Amino acid sequence: MANMKQAVKLGVFTLAIMNVTAVVSLRGLPAEAVYGLSSAFYYLFAAIVFLIPTSLVAAELAAMFQDKQGGVFRWVGEAYGKRTGFLAIWLQWIESTIWYPTVLTFGAVSIAFIGMNDKSDMAVASNKYYTLAVVLIIYWLATFISLKGLGWVGKVAKVGGLVGTIIPAALLIILAAFYLMNGGQSNMSFDGNFIPDFTNFNNLVLASGIFLFYAGMEMGGIHVKDMENPSKNYPKAIFIGALITVIIFVLGTFSLGIIIPEKDINLTQSLLVGFDNYFKYIHASWLSPIIAIALAFGVLAGVLTWVAGPSKGIYTVGKAGYLPPFFQKANKIGVQKNILYIQGAAVTVLSLLFVVMPSVQSFYQILSQLTVVLYLIMYMLMFSGAIVLRYRMKKEGRPFRIGKKNNGLMWIVGGLGFLGSLLAFVLSFIPPSQISTGSNTVWYAVLFIGTLVVVIIPFIIYAAKKPSWVDPNTEFEPFHWEEQAVPTATPKVAATATTSTASATTTTATTTEADDKNTPKP
Repeated sequence: MANMKQAVKLGVFTLAIMNVTAVVSLRGLPAEAVYGLSSAFYYLFAAIVFLIPTSLVAAELAAMFQDKQGGVFRWVGEAYGKRTGFLAIWLQWIESTIWYPTVLTFGAVSIAFIGMNDKSDMAVASNKYYTLAVVLIIYWLATFISLKGLGWVGKVAKVGGLVGTIIPAALLIILAAFYLMNGGQSNMSFDGNFIPDFTNFNNLVLASGIFLFYAGMEMGGIHVKDMENPSKNYPKAIFIGALITVIIFVLGTFSLGIIIPEKDINLTQSLLVGFDNYFKYIHASWLSPIIAIALAFGVLAGVLTWVAGPSKGIYTVGKAGYLPPFFQKANKIGVQKNILYIQGAAVTVLSLLFVVMPSVQSFYQILSQLTVVLYLIMYMLMFSGAIVLRYRMKKEGRPFRIGKKNNGLMWIVGGLGFLGSLLAFVLSFIPPSQISTGSNTVWYAVLFIGTLVVVIIPFIIYAAKKPSWVDPNTEFEPFHWEEQAVPTATPKVAATATTSTASATTTTATTTEADDKNTPKP
């Protein structure tokens, strides 16, 4: 039952909205609104060196391996070997696990503003224990919906993306335009410099977090086999989602900066305060609770998309022998129940850190920065791996290809993505001066120790894996070097290899990449 085929197929628009839902979070607008007009420079810069490369590279890799499972594990593993591929998908999964409390903090703040009393709403939104309770309730609700299967996930994510992200973003932009056209006084100067002052190093530090705003576009690769004609439809969904994403971020940030003075911007509350100020201007304060509910629903949809994506990817890889059998357990419709429960336990523990951090805002920022660091490691592996595959698998069919003939454009696109990710990775370790993050000692300890521990764990798991971990019913396809190894084997060995999935996949229990690449085809 765990391996039953998924009958539900995702359309182009559905996957595009799922991507927007996964990538776009209006919670990030206040962090960039403090930059005023130059925020547009950061968004466009990150789009050029990160979002567009991510979209293009993910489209090529997903279409190239449309008939093979594994997502980023497959992409990186084909280039560098199984151990490094496992590191990549581990980082994608664990990063999302650490990220949940930060995005759900925004959801908790949204719900706090359902009331009609501004003072009491802000007091509730700043209460750690209230925030903790709401974070856990929303997260576990998303988990239980995920256990219902991809059909439920797609429906909720599509509706939630529209109601909780796209429509509120459009409304915010329309309200800002109406406010200005009717003589409203803008708190953001449009006479400032579009290009920021790079002599002020602190401007780059906080702005490095914008890369995480664009992260997640590659996650749709997990669902590439759930689409009709993925070689054409997947790239379409990617580009539609990317365009919507850039528009929402740039205009949404301007809209927020117009209505809130820079000195009053708060990372967790300013979006709701901005909406509330606009609604007061048009004498429609009764809309504030409605938009708060919509934003909270959007958070649920975004979390749901992520709960269903990376966990499915690491579950698929785990069944091929990379995780103990306990993590391979699924419910009767094939959903990875034990991984979801373990993930939920980790989110619960992380959420309890609220009680030791000096403020909700500092907790929010430090966890956000840790997710940036971990995710960027995965992206650097993905970008460089795409370039490597142009030489290791140069004859492989590419239904969607960056550049028609040679590899020059791939070097430019993949190189931009890698260098952009590397720049953001380095800057992410420096505490931003614009935001109170509590003790610098705690900041550095969480980032350095957290990153080191998270990166080491998958290598330990990989070294400990056993032949018994392979699910005999797994349909995980062999890597290209495993397929090439079959013709060189003797008929007797080849026959043995085809009858034992375990002997093929679990040869990787050795700890060297050289052994990985000599594994025969299952």
